[in-house]
Amino acid sequence: MGSSVVKIGQNITEKEISSFLQEKENKLKFRNKVKEFEAALSDFSTKTDQDKNLAAIQGYEEGYVTHDFTDGQYIRSITMPEGLVVATKIHAKNHPFFVMKGKCSVFTENGMETIEAPYQGITYSGTKRLLYIHEECIWTTVHRTDKLNVEDVEEEVIAKNFEEKEFLTIDTKQIDNLIEQIRNKE
Repeated sequence: MGSSVVKIGQNITEKEISSFLQEKENKLKFRNKVKEFEAALSDFSTKTDQDKNLAAIQGYEEGYVTHDFTDGQYIRSITMPEGLVVATKIHAKNHPFFVMKGKCSVFTENGMETIEAPYQGITYSGTKRLLYIHEECIWTTVHRTDKLNVEDVEEEVIAKNFEEKEFLTIDTKQIDNLIEQIRNKE
């Protein structure tokens, strides 16, 4: 059985292919630089004895992070102090986020932007951010999940590395469901 090809009325140009490959290369460069940055940050943290306070900085002590559950949703808010530098985890699912207070610079594979409260946005699967907090910042995320404890939610919404999943900017499950419905009607 041969491959299926359908012409959709548009030819792909050499420039579009080049642009696509350049974007992939830029993402790989960013991911490698983030690994290098995290190693440098870890070394600095150890040399300056800040590693002893990592639990508080990462939100594992009372007051820095709140966790709420309601009707199939997990809501996480973190308060980050001025001057903090953070490398986030790799997000495994698309979800909304809200900056409720403060100002920060956000570096991603798409570039840098400064965010100031009030602000809302979407985190796409595969996103990893580097943050610099200019003013104390409260960052809130909302995740669709049926899990009822933080550890299980983190297992579901955080990727261990970029190779763990094929990251898509949209959730294609709905399209898969439509395809299945169409095939079942044949």
